Amino acid sequence: MPTPTDKKKQPVAEPMLPAGWGVPQVFRDRLGDEAGRQRLMEADGHLLLVLHAPPRTGDPYRRGRLFWRSDEGLWKPQSLTHEKHAIGELIDEYEALADEIEQQDHDSSTAEDYFAILTSLNPLVRAAHNLHAVVQEARQAAPEDRKLILLRDRAYSLTRRIELLQQDSKSTLDFVIARRAEEQADSARRQARAAHRLNLLAALFFPLATLTSLFGVQFAHGLESFDAANAPMPFLALIAVGLVLGAILAAFIGRK
Repeated sequence: MPTPTDKKKQPVAEPMLPAGWGVPQVFRDRLGDEAGRQRLMEADGHLLLVLHAPPRTGDPYRRGRLFWRSDEGLWKPQSLTHEKHAIGELIDEYEALADEIEQQDHDSSTAEDYFAILTSLNPLVRAAHNLHAVVQEARQAAPEDRKLILLRDRAYSLTRRIELLQQDSKSTLDFVIARRAEEQADSARRQARAAHRLNLLAALFFPLATLTSLFGVQFAHGLESFDAANAPMPFLALIAVGLVLGAILAAFIGRK
């Protein structure tokens, strides 16, 4: 039966590091059940870079990527292609995601679209910035490794590109919001102007309408016989004239 002391000696995150990697035991002991923050571990000339895959919207957690440089300068894991470094392939993933977001930015037109873009960009900017910091720290720990210099430069370019994309999306979002606010303010001004004109007309005709309603004013106009002979045409003509005058009045009230 294992004692509490034996349990403490067991590595807490053995599955994170392949069993075939001859890394110092301190690396295995220091790794938790999850990758945690992006960072560099050093021990006995060995380097272990704990990096993250590019975060996507909706990911519940960050997916860790481990890269080990032995004291002999050998890297694991190996890249999928001979021309690139394994960390370079990780940077390719970041750049591919940045390409997707940039295309979304070109196709966006509403504030909701740009807010969704910023929601995707914010964690990506943080992850890219931390990736660059870890690669820079590794370059300082192994200054003779030229591959790290090239990777550091690529990570910096990636970080700068994503930051510029974030700033551009934020500026566009601010512009869209400002334009919408201006349109709403202009609409409110036009509605207030129309209401004012309508109130003036109501004030002008209200006394007349009130008096005629109270006293039932109905004067002889001399067209009674014509109305009786041609009914209901005079009544329909009166309705048509009223509608035309109403349309003219509505156009006057609604004009800018």
